[in-house]
Amino acid sequence: MTIAALMFPALFVLVLTGIPIAFSLAIVSAAAGIAKFGPNAFAQLYGAFYSASTNFILAAIPMFVLMGAILERSGIAERLFKVMQIWMSRLPGGLAVATIAMGAVFAAAAGVVGAVEVMIGMMAIPAMQRGGYRNSQIAGTICAGGSLGTMIPPSVIAVMYASLAQMSVGELLAGMMLPGLLMVGLFIIYLIIQGVLVPPQPAQDFAEPDMPLGEKLRITVTSLLPICALIFAVLGSLLAGIASPTEAASVGAVGATLLSIFYRRFNLAMLFESLRITVRISAMILLIVAAGTMFMGTFAANGGSRMIRSFIDTAGFGDTGMIIFFLLIVLLLGFVLDWTANVLIAVPLFTPFIRSAGIDPVWFGTMMIIVIQTSYLTPPMASSIFYLKSIAPPGMTYGQMCRGVVPFILLQIATLLAVALFPALSTWLPSQIVGF
Repeated sequence: MTIAALMFPALFVLVLTGIPIAFSLAIVSAAAGIAKFGPNAFAQLYGAFYSASTNFILAAIPMFVLMGAILERSGIAERLFKVMQIWMSRLPGGLAVATIAMGAVFAAAAGVVGAVEVMIGMMAIPAMQRGGYRNSQIAGTICAGGSLGTMIPPSVIAVMYASLAQMSVGELLAGMMLPGLLMVGLFIIYLIIQGVLVPPQPAQDFAEPDMPLGEKLRITVTSLLPICALIFAVLGSLLAGIASPTEAASVGAVGATLLSIFYRRFNLAMLFESLRITVRISAMILLIVAAGTMFMGTFAANGGSRMIRSFIDTAGFGDTGMIIFFLLIVLLLGFVLDWTANVLIAVPLFTPFIRSAGIDPVWFGTMMIIVIQTSYLTPPMASSIFYLKSIAPPGMTYGQMCRGVVPFILLQIATLLAVALFPALSTWLPSQIVGF
């Protein structure tokens, strides 16, 4: 068990030295495998790599990524943001509310956190700066809106989690719906209150959208309803049991392509760019999946699971204590690791203990995904801040970004507590709608 105990410190050292997560996982896996199996280690590692690369459920990931890439590159996302601005600009903090609403809708259409945040940031930063919002407000709102790609179904994280935990993807997505909507509601209430207490000071040339009601309705019908129909088709086919995750994701990709044709935005350059983004992101995710599977296989082979069980028994944790302990580990891992590696390490490690204790896997899975989303925003290694920094103007500092995300971290913790205290928030809906 000594080798297993050293695997995580070695992984953190490699990650912090700048080695990509997939390679860090593979290097530690190879070293631990050689220590355990000798020359036969590579045959064992290849088996883990092959099983991960042939997982049918994970084939949904490229299709979800392609759907989001087409929606973004074809300009459909920009039309959505315009609709949100039209209807919400009159509210206190209206632009910030529109940004969160845009994040929720596009998260339901894309499911990839980084893609959602970058796309929202490129549209919202100039508009919010002209609207007189402080840099910290802008940064916090965009990071929070982008992070909704974790909680709002269909989520790539949920697909990967369900695959690793050997549970129904549809049940987990349904379990995330009400907590996700609760989180969006808390974000919007906070931004409205903030808009009342600290109203933005717009630039002199800033003008809010103003148009007749008929024109507003026309733009809404032509821009928002088709996206909602696409989301309904993807989630509805999945939750009803009509389609597998891969088939539902394919419906989304085809639907996004048809929408781009309908809006006359389809061309070969847009298609090739969307495919390029899809290949790059999918290859990154799936390589981490394969390396993470290797890591957990060698961790278990070196007595890692027995070590965790021994620690839990010695500490005298009850079910509640065990859940809190596991969620704290996920939060700490999130400070250092990408969400993909976090899920790959934590889910296979924790699932046997959760099942043996009789804990509802949908309830625990929902809480774990909320914690992963929270770690996504939490400095100093907040992935969402680094995504935003890559597109932010020079005047928006790292310190302003860190201050801006703090209220949203607290609201995510409030959502976690609500799910923990009222498990029906995550367990009621799956029992009502999955498979109808």
